[in-house]
Amino acid sequence: MKQVANDLILKQIKKIDIGKEELAKAVVGQEKVINSLFRAIICNGHVLLEGVPGVAKTLMVRSLAAITGGAFSRIQFTPDLLPTDIVGITAYDEKKGFFVIKGPIFGNFILGDEINRSPPKVQSALLEAMQERQVTIGKETFDMPQPFFVLATQNPIESLGTYPLPAAQMDRFLFKLNVGYPDIDSEKKILDENITTRDFKYFNLKPVISKADILMFQKIVHDVYADEKIRQYIVDITDATRNPSKYKIELGKYIEFGGSPRASISMYISSKAEAMLNGKTFVIPEHVKTVVMDVLRHRILINYEGQSENIKPEQIIDEILSKVPIP
Repeated sequence: MKQVANDLILKQIKKIDIGKEELAKAVVGQEKVINSLFRAIICNGHVLLEGVPGVAKTLMVRSLAAITGGAFSRIQFTPDLLPTDIVGITAYDEKKGFFVIKGPIFGNFILGDEINRSPPKVQSALLEAMQERQVTIGKETFDMPQPFFVLATQNPIESLGTYPLPAAQMDRFLFKLNVGYPDIDSEKKILDENITTRDFKYFNLKPVISKADILMFQKIVHDVYADEKIRQYIVDITDATRNPSKYKIELGKYIEFGGSPRASISMYISSKAEAMLNGKTFVIPEHVKTVVMDVLRHRILINYEGQSENIKPEQIIDEILSKVPIP
């Protein structure tokens, strides 16, 4: 039975590799972010993305939808956006009576652009759908289509007119990714291959991964083996964010709150997904280390002293990884 599971995992890994090759036709120079997005899809988790304008955030999600044949929706968050603009409304017609008009949340790949531009009531309309996988319109409750993947973006260089996401809402994202600039060679290629000068159809992306494949990824990732020592390592890392003095974490004095059990769960499932992406059917410590930054950077809250000294969660995570021993 175990051999059958391993063979199935290896078969699905090949499909992921094909998908990444197809995606590379449109998205250039963001391999690390693309790996993290595939990892999130495998985990059935959502992603919060920070990056300056123009680094292909929209293109990545639109391309992911294209290579899977999924439905893509973009929601542009603005101060005057209403929750009904996201989930939909109940309308009335003399001939039809009352009927539901579904909003853009009903898709497979949803881009919530600049989510912090709208007030908390509007943000929660999207985040409720992410957590509950359903929305209520009028008196009816509707399940979200499967697969359902939300990529929400924030602009790190502007804060005027924004409503920062509360910690409880941030915690609903599996990963927080930082999207940087491409390297020089990649940017030269982008000059000819870009969505500004080319129509999206130019890239001719083919649906090489089906929606059924994605649901299969999300099912078999649980069959990736994680030893008891790996489980202990994950729990120790999370514990170090709560009790830094126990592990002699010098920057721990700047932690207001550490990771919740959801952080451990996210680290556990995403390390399995990382193993899959690397063609492995079992988790090793390096897989855990690879996903820790994405899982914890938005779950470690910095106190006022740390903020005044410009301490970043990434600095604390680096120290944790250097001091928490591998069992």
